[in-house]
Amino acid sequence: MRLSSLFGPAAAELVFLIHLWIPPTQGAAFDPVQLPDINLDQLGRVALTGDFDSISLYTYRQQTQNAFSTNGSQALITQLPNGDYTAAATADAYIKTMCPFVMGNGELAGVVVGGNFTSLGGIETQGVAMYDPNTSQITPLPGLLGKVSAVYCDQDTNTVYVGGDFKGANSTNAVAWVGMAGWQNLPFAGFNGPVDSITKAPNGNIIFGGTFTGLGNTTAPVKKDQQVVNLASAKISSGSTTDENGFNDPKNIVCPTSGQDEAGSSWLLEDKTSGFWRADLNFGFQPTKLRLWNTHQNGRGTKTFRFTALPLNGIMNMTYNDPATGKKTPCDADGARCPLSDNTSLPYQDFEFYNRVGMSAFQIDISDWYGDGAGLNGIELFQDDIYAYAVSDLNEPTCANIKLGSNSTPTGPWTTAPSAQSQSQYLTVDLSTQDVRSAGTSVIFKPNIRQKGNYTVTVYTPGCLQDNSCDRRGIANVTGVFTEGGAPIPPQQIFQTNNFDKYDQIYYGPVDVNTDSFRATVTLAPYTQQDERITLVAQRVRFAPTNYTGGLNGLFEFDPAPGSTLSDFSKSAFDQAGMNLQPEAVITSLAIMSGISYIGGNFSDTSGNFQNIFSITDGNASSLPNGGLNAQVATFQVSGDLLYIGGNFTNTAAGNVSGLNNFAAYDTASQSWLALGSGVRGRVNTIVPLELNITENQPETCITVNGHFDHLEAFGSAPAVPVQGFGVWVPSRQNWLQNLNLTTRTITGKLSTTTNITGSDPLLAGTISSQGVPGAQAAVSLTSKPLQLKSLGVKIQPEPVASPKRKRAIGGRNVTGAVTGKFFEKGKLNVTVIGGHFTATATNGSTINNLAFINGTGAVSGLGPGIDEDSVFLALETHDDILYAGGTISGNLDNANVNGLILYDLAGGNFAYPQPPALGGDNVAVNAITSRPKSGQVYVAGDFDTAGSLGCPSVCIFDNGQWSQPGSGLSGSVAALVWQGNDKLLAGGNITINGNSTRLANYDARNQQWTALDGPDSAVPGPVTALTRADNEGSQFWLAGKSSNGSAFLMKYADSKFQPITKGGRLGDQTTIQGLAMLQLNDDHDKSDVVGRDMVLLITGSLDVPNFGNASAALYDGNTFIPFILSTSGNGPGTLSQLFSSKTINFKSSGGRMKLGFVVLIGLAIALGVTFLLVVAGILIERYRRRAEGYQPAPTQYFDKTANLGRIPPEDLFGRLGQRGSAPML
Repeated sequence: MRLSSLFGPAAAELVFLIHLWIPPTQGAAFDPVQLPDINLDQLGRVALTGDFDSISLYTYRQQTQNAFSTNGSQALITQLPNGDYTAAATADAYIKTMCPFVMGNGELAGVVVGGNFTSLGGIETQGVAMYDPNTSQITPLPGLLGKVSAVYCDQDTNTVYVGGDFKGANSTNAVAWVGMAGWQNLPFAGFNGPVDSITKAPNGNIIFGGTFTGLGNTTAPVKKDQQVVNLASAKISSGSTTDENGFNDPKNIVCPTSGQDEAGSSWLLEDKTSGFWRADLNFGFQPTKLRLWNTHQNGRGTKTFRFTALPLNGIMNMTYNDPATGKKTPCDADGARCPLSDNTSLPYQDFEFYNRVGMSAFQIDISDWYGDGAGLNGIELFQDDIYAYAVSDLNEPTCANIKLGSNSTPTGPWTTAPSAQSQSQYLTVDLSTQDVRSAGTSVIFKPNIRQKGNYTVTVYTPGCLQDNSCDRRGIANVTGVFTEGGAPIPPQQIFQTNNFDKYDQIYYGPVDVNTDSFRATVTLAPYTQQDERITLVAQRVRFAPTNYTGGLNGLFEFDPAPGSTLSDFSKSAFDQAGMNLQPEAVITSLAIMSGISYIGGNFSDTSGNFQNIFSITDGNASSLPNGGLNAQVATFQVSGDLLYIGGNFTNTAAGNVSGLNNFAAYDTASQSWLALGSGVRGRVNTIVPLELNITENQPETCITVNGHFDHLEAFGSAPAVPVQGFGVWVPSRQNWLQNLNLTTRTITGKLSTTTNITGSDPLLAGTISSQGVPGAQAAVSLTSKPLQLKSLGVKIQPEPVASPKRKRAIGGRNVTGAVTGKFFEKGKLNVTVIGGHFTATATNGSTINNLAFINGTGAVSGLGPGIDEDSVFLALETHDDILYAGGTISGNLDNANVNGLILYDLAGGNFAYPQPPALGGDNVAVNAITSRPKSGQVYVAGDFDTAGSLGCPSVCIFDNGQWSQPGSGLSGSVAALVWQGNDKLLAGGNITINGNSTRLANYDARNQQWTALDGPDSAVPGPVTALTRADNEGSQFWLAGKSSNGSAFLMKYADSKFQPITKGGRLGDQTTIQGLAMLQLNDDHDKSDVVGRDMVLLITGSLDVPNFGNASAALYDGNTFIPFILSTSGNGPGTLSQLFSSKTINFKSSGGRMKLGFVVLIGLAIALGVTFLLVVAGILIERYRRRAEGYQPAPTQYFDKTANLGRIPPEDLFGRLGQRGSAPML
């Protein structure tokens, strides 16, 4: 089956959800990653927001954030111990089939992998290789040229049977790998058409199914040697050539059409001297016949010669018709030297090659001559296969007077590329998106078809490594017209990302002969649904003739026992069943269940009893109920008593079983058809079983369905579910997993095949991406005891941004998913707020747009009506019970327009009234909101000009229900705010102060004045998008953004200087940093000048981490960037926007030293303590001394001094105080 029939050209996002991973039992060794020991205790509750539908910590080196491939390449896939799936070995094209090769002694030699690839695991291997599941080692199995579609590992005979569309050794389309000895030809040398399926019958014989009509050793083209090899464009050279004018140019004998043996038409050697004639071509070929015209100049001529294939340096064995006897005769005894007649009545002699050998040059060595010396009058080469080349000079020579010779018509700015490691030169073109979508670029191939018949048509694609175009190669759209009056074949998409040369079969069937009114054509053009610049290549198309005279029709039973009969097809029930089908039957699928063989494909029997599927029991072919199915069967999958079937059908042949839309099951026990839901809306190509934990700790085999469908059809009460080519059927629930409300792990991609390995988990093949937090979409919590990510319990679906204004002001990036979050805890009120651009489902079933609230019980709710659905929330802050939510927000609340900012009463669960007067300006966006410490002021920053009627650009204060402008002279776009103490605010972005551009600005809230921090000659290379403090006061801080050249930058500000971060490597140019945060560690890391030993910097966004690749979050310890969190979104990498927490971190100074103020206070306390201790010690010593010297305590009894005192009335005591002239008296 061709590549495009397996995986769609866009290969767009396909998501299936898996509940709880099943731990792998055995397999390749996985390398765990030791992440820094993070301590989140100071931060309280911690969460992360972003745009992702799957996310996991980076815990194994085999993990990657790479999305599933959409360029036609696939991989062998294994499951990591943490449940994530990872690519064990990547192929450059699709993987079609696998089987575990367990040899006769019970030893696992490896897993045989077949497909259309030219490399696997970075190792060149054409179509087939061996994979060791314990070491992940790839062993090439060289010798085949083409694609492998089916493998069957037979332990009983120690043999792997391989089928497909290929050539190898002396076989075509089928061959065997025996033990570890290598390839062996099957006794029948393969088939004359492709093989699509192989299985073992109950009697032990091997059954082949495909599109063939005869065995490889019994069928051949009716007409051979149909195409002339173009020698006119070759580089021609010679040795020992005569110096006689008119006869000294070896090119004279190319295209011998004049019939004259004269100067300018013949080539001669020096007298009585041996010599050579050589041709070096710009393409590879396999000649079948050599035609030579001998010269007769003055009695001269060539008497004996030999033909050497280059660059192999192989002397070719040939046969010829002896002019004397008329019999076919081999050349001399050793098959090397061939005689050339000097009979003037013979215009030329033909020499047929005994073996077909590929070459790109050849040499004719002349060893004997007639008369005075040797020479030739003409030369031609022929081959069976018919080629049309994109490079016109490689097609049949125009000088040969061929009326309708092979040629091509390129349209567009194609250029010729050298052959390098490829088989021939080819055309290449670089196309913009506009060019791709136009109809101005194509190549039309026109072969020279001289014989009407059946042909296999193949398109060749040169490898991309040789011209370093792998990252630019795109998708070719190929169609063709092959019969006069016939319709073009459906367009087929061919991915051109193959590392090495490959070919894709696009057609098998009748082709009409060339006439003046018709000739077959193949058209190659860019696939128009590509959204980026691509490189397209065009090389050649092959028409290989076959016929229908071999006595078979898509089925063949092979008895591997020595001496078994091959030619008597009447003794095989399978062979006979095939012959009882209408001609041109296509067998795609074979399965054996309980001794019964099931055959599927595209066919009908001659008696009209069944279509597209039947069974063979006890040697008899039988129809399934209702006459089979009404259209092609593409694939089988056996599970218990059920035969799962996928294809392009919609019902039984009789039309009386509904719900069989492209995916159905046949119950072999009850012999009845089963509808699976109501099927899917479009073609199914592969069915792959996958064991999942649908019920916790209860593994169940589910059925994954892959193909070209866009909906899971509605059935019962379940509505139709939109998908893009992927579904998971859960047999125990009789429903699609997409319909079930389960906490699930997310996987995106497609699967093509699987195989079971004894003692290990199944090995998968396809292209998928998986990260490991069940139910986590766009927002997750982060804990450190243990370190893990958890779902926040809200299912968020990112929304694409349709309006140009819905973008973040800094960086111009479109915003989807969750962008920001806030924890609010006050008394019994506990709310988590998530903002961004998304939809979610509330607990009551309603739809939430862009702002979600999760209360302490896990209930999810959203805003009431009034806010436009295309709003985007970018910043959140709380003050008292009020949530300040900013972004690109618009709407109408209480008959008043809102723009950029809304207020929401968290305690009351509704909008606050009145709302702030709307912000104004072009493309209003609020990017940051922060409350001033120990104040009721809320600072709002972003891209705006006014607040209500107040001119208040870029930063504005909302306090006591009204706006006020902080200082003056500020304009531009502000992306981030950080407080540096209670009175100083740091703003980052793309800012202007009093007409001077800057990236960072300080605001003094006491003096109400803005100042540029980085000065006119900025050390900051571009707009700042993220800020975070590096100490408690904010005098040190981290900053990040995009440089003017588009690359990301990361810097630290300390000691009044900016320090670019270069140690540990540099984040890649495609990096976008969206958030920064400092985290505490339990264990110190190596000393660093920029990060304290007990701290680490968290960087979030879309990162290209040095020596790793894509990640959504990384940790930086001052020495190394460490991948931390990986995520994906649909069919691309995910992003993380920011970390938010319920508390703030408390810093120590860099290097672990206390700040100066604390040092002074502690020193004073120590001094006071020492002084106190000295005083106490002195008192104790003095008391001890006095006691030692005999001091005694003084008496404590006193006489009564009041006994002789009388009472004096107050008037006597104070009465005379006011009298003058006399002293007071008592």
